[in-house]
Parts: sequence; C-alpha cells; structure tokens
Amino acid sequence: MTETVTIHKAKTELSKLLARVEAGEEIVIARGNKPVAKLVAADPAPKPKRKPGRWAGKMSIGPEFFEPLSDEDLELWGEK
Repeated sequence: MTETVTIHKAKTELSKLLARVEAGEEIVIARGNKPVAKLVAADPAPKPKRKPGRWAGKMSIGPEFFEPLSDEDLELWGEK
C-alpha cells in the first residue's frame, strides 16, 4: 500500500512513518500535490553464510538419549 503525505506531516510523524515502512508500506512525500521522495525499507543486512560441520566434534549425544522416557517423565510431559 502506498500513501502520500506532505513534507510537514513527514517531519512531524517521521517515527510513525518509519514504523509503517518497516512493516512493508511505501510512503510518498509530496510538496503540495507534487511527489518529491519515497520512503521504502532498506535492504536488510545479509546473513552470514552457514558453514556445515561447524559444530562437528564439539557435541555428542549419548545412547541414553534414545532410551524410552520413564513413567515419571511421561507424566511431566502430560503423556500419561
């Protein structure tokens, strides 16, 4: 959705307009009836690339992980 606002409104409500832009809206700023600028969200910073195997050898899961839960544990989880 695009809305056009005056320069005066943009100056007095900049924080609100930026929140709307962050939510995905585009705001056109106009001098009178003539559009002069557009507020749009900036591209987010790129996420760092994931490296497979980064935690290899730093963690382990023992065989007890795969054993059935006790009746007491099942009750805690609402399964009995």
